[in-house]
Amino acid sequence: MVDEVLLDAGVVTRCRRRVHLDNDPTMVGTQLALPDPSAEQRIADAEAHRIDVSERLQAATAPIGDDENPAAPIGTGDESAGTAWAVVPTDLPPADRAGLTLTALEEGVAYIWGGLLPRDREAGRRGGIQLLVRTVDGYVPVLVVRHRITDPGEGARTTALTDLDPANALTDPDRKVRSHPRDQLRLAHTYRLLQAAGFAEPDRAIGGVIGLDADVVLWHDLEAGTWPGGRAALEEYDSRFADRLAVARAAAARDEPLAEPSRILECKGCPWWPTCEAELKRVRDVSLVVRGEDAMELRRAGIATVDKLAALDVHDEPPIQWTGVSFSDAVSLAKAWLADLTMVRRVPEVTVSRGDVEVDIDMESFGDAGAYLWGCLLNGADIGVERGYHSFATWEPLPTDDEARSFAAFWAWLTDVRRRTDAAGLQFRAYCYNALAENRWLYASAERFAGFPGVPSKAEVRAFVDSDEWVDLFRSVSDQFLCSHGKGLKVVAPVAGFAWRDAEAGGEASMRWYRDAVGMDGAEPDVVQRSRLLQYNEDDVLATHALRLWISERAMTEVPFMDDL
Repeated sequence: MVDEVLLDAGVVTRCRRRVHLDNDPTMVGTQLALPDPSAEQRIADAEAHRIDVSERLQAATAPIGDDENPAAPIGTGDESAGTAWAVVPTDLPPADRAGLTLTALEEGVAYIWGGLLPRDREAGRRGGIQLLVRTVDGYVPVLVVRHRITDPGEGARTTALTDLDPANALTDPDRKVRSHPRDQLRLAHTYRLLQAAGFAEPDRAIGGVIGLDADVVLWHDLEAGTWPGGRAALEEYDSRFADRLAVARAAAARDEPLAEPSRILECKGCPWWPTCEAELKRVRDVSLVVRGEDAMELRRAGIATVDKLAALDVHDEPPIQWTGVSFSDAVSLAKAWLADLTMVRRVPEVTVSRGDVEVDIDMESFGDAGAYLWGCLLNGADIGVERGYHSFATWEPLPTDDEARSFAAFWAWLTDVRRRTDAAGLQFRAYCYNALAENRWLYASAERFAGFPGVPSKAEVRAFVDSDEWVDLFRSVSDQFLCSHGKGLKVVAPVAGFAWRDAEAGGEASMRWYRDAVGMDGAEPDVVQRSRLLQYNEDDVLATHALRLWISERAMTEVPFMDDL
């Protein structure tokens, strides 16, 4: 007998092959990748955030009547009758949680926290959500997440945090919706469960999200055509869920798999990656060098292996319509993979913009909470500023206004170096690796801390970012090299001969170090971890320095040209 297949909201944004493996009974007991400590910490942080939001909401909507005074539905104008909360303990067995949730729904409790909805066995659906809010005609789901849900702008529909009535939502003149498709799909999943249980609002599909800042509720119309092609979130969800359900049921029944392994970005953090990687390498799958839609189209064209891709003649008609790398680049990547080369040159000669005075810059942030460290490495002509590594940090837990002080100090130092270089009649260059990250926090810091002493205007930041003085080494690498194992700094800098001093160095590990460094979990701040972060940041700027020197001086002789493979 095939086990019943019931899927939660996560499947609609999950790899189809992972859905298969999760539901394949023959895979029980398979060795999985070890859990990522940073991912586990993010989960713990998200849970702490939800507890904080729950406590704030319950305090703001505490009952004002007695036990015999029932809660009034939101939107009836009779809120003076009182409000009521039901908190469903998450450590209970699922059947007990669902039973308590159903009882609260049937009793018309105004707010249900931690609810687990009755399973929709016919549709193959299960799940719950942080908060269910009673309205005049039913219940609406509210999701609590630990990421920012809006950006500066206008057009988002919001209410104040403690106003959980979607009927009161207004168009916010200061916020626009930040794209988080997963949030809307999770709300759609809960809406379908509410429908199946008979408690959804009958005339509208709507859901709310409370984000990291926890200052507003963002309301999404799940039937509005806000998705690509004019599709609605609910329509997109239904299509994805039907597909994942078919994949899972085929796996559970041990039928022909509807999803085969293919390397995608999600693989990096997937517990099933060791299983898929072994299979992909065994068959030398083409997704090892090209990913996404291109890999699928190549398989359909009969080019399923790296070997077959490498054997193609780039002067022939391309076998598919490429969406990622070009045809010639894909063939060269395949040849590089077969030769076990990390990098090959895309161009006959490689160059990188150089200056008389050069600064390598690297920023460290903690999720969406802020940028706590700006590190700079000064080299080149003597302009009266000490060469070497300079750091500008705040060790107060983010978010904090002390971030404005450290950012202003960094900007003042950088501005002084630029002015001295110009006064000496010399050329200045500043470098980073992947300017998207640094640019994000340059602009965000200028905007968030506008008016603080020493904080530049957005116009000043833009003038620097758009100038020839700001060089993105990631772009230089992307334009001039093909990288068969990825283009991250931790991959390409070792080709230039650079090694980090800390064996655990990496963005994910630095998140753990930061928590200890600032005493985020209530412990005493750890000065050793502060030193570790500073060393890690210094090594990052030393790595970009080593990389651009290598590009300028040795890459031509050490890296083969793709046409010579």
